[in-house]
Amino acid sequence: MRNGIVNHGFTLIEILVVLTIIGVLLSLVTPRYFDSIDRSKETVLRHDLQVMRNAIDHYVSDRNAYPDALEDLVEAHYLRAVPVDPITDRKDTWILVAPEDAFYEGNVADVHSGSEQMASDGSLYVEW
Repeated sequence: MRNGIVNHGFTLIEILVVLTIIGVLLSLVTPRYFDSIDRSKETVLRHDLQVMRNAIDHYVSDRNAYPDALEDLVEAHYLRAVPVDPITDRKDTWILVAPEDAFYEGNVADVHSGSEQMASDGSLYVEW
């Protein structure tokens, strides 16, 4: 205390130490955060593929034909909406697989993600 004035502020060193600690903590947390986002996108993709494939199976079972497009599943109320591919963040990137047999009419026997990226297990999303 000098001349009756009390200095209650932080020193530059104290502020730098706190900022350094915050930076170290962020460098530890950030990779885990982005890994968890990627894992959650993969979980959503697996679920969406399962739901769409089940809808295709029910459509074929009920109508004895494959749908011509994913929108047919929506129009027939097998899906509420065509889901967004969580990897590409778009609805229009789904890869539609035509039936191998000519037993039923229609164009969509299976569906895959349109992403060429690699999944966390080393496989490609387009192969799921």
